[in-house]
Amino acid sequence: MSGIQIENLVKTYGDNIAVNGLNLNLEKGKVYGFLGPNGAGKSTTMNIITGYIGATGGTVKIDGYDIFKEPEKAKKRVGYLPEIPPLYQDMTVKEYLVFVTELKKIPAKEKMKNIKEVLEMTKTTQVENRLIKNLSKGYKQRVGIAQALIGMPEIIILDEPTAGLDPEGCHNILDGISRYRKERNATVLLISHNMEDIAAYAEKVLVMHNSKIIMYDSVERVFSQS
Repeated sequence: MSGIQIENLVKTYGDNIAVNGLNLNLEKGKVYGFLGPNGAGKSTTMNIITGYIGATGGTVKIDGYDIFKEPEKAKKRVGYLPEIPPLYQDMTVKEYLVFVTELKKIPAKEKMKNIKEVLEMTKTTQVENRLIKNLSKGYKQRVGIAQALIGMPEIIILDEPTAGLDPEGCHNILDGISRYRKERNATVLLISHNMEDIAAYAEKVLVMHNSKIIMYDSVERVFSQS
């Protein structure tokens, strides 16, 4: 089975319930927008899906692989941009992406081709030899997206991917992600407070509140009710 399947997912911290009985089936090849106020449980859900943290109960399958029982196979299929990109400031952009290819165990013969592709997709070719610490916030965000695309994963999870970007930069990045989704038939989960981004690029929308999904529908239906 492809895409993301979540069944009865629960995450608690003491008496606090961060995720409460979540059930979702995110199909391959679609873009999903993920909305909700701060503290709703969105980031916790994303961290569980990507294997960053464990769950109290339930299952998560990535293209059929259980993230808890087969983490290596599941994680290999996911590209993740957390809200704060995991960048090493004293590396050049290219050095950092080479490092990411090694972490993701990309075959040696494919590394440079893969890096070239993601640099072009994220419009960062012109800064590939610059230190990350000397880049603008917008370029750092683009490098974070580039690392998520290393390995050309089937599932892309982006937490506020256009933060720090000007309108043209937002358009370029989201257009690039949209093209990637079509070319690779990838599943994209886009977490954003920017309603315009969600309305323009997502096909379905999830709304989370108080640790539960309270709405899951087409983008047209969700925004017609808002």
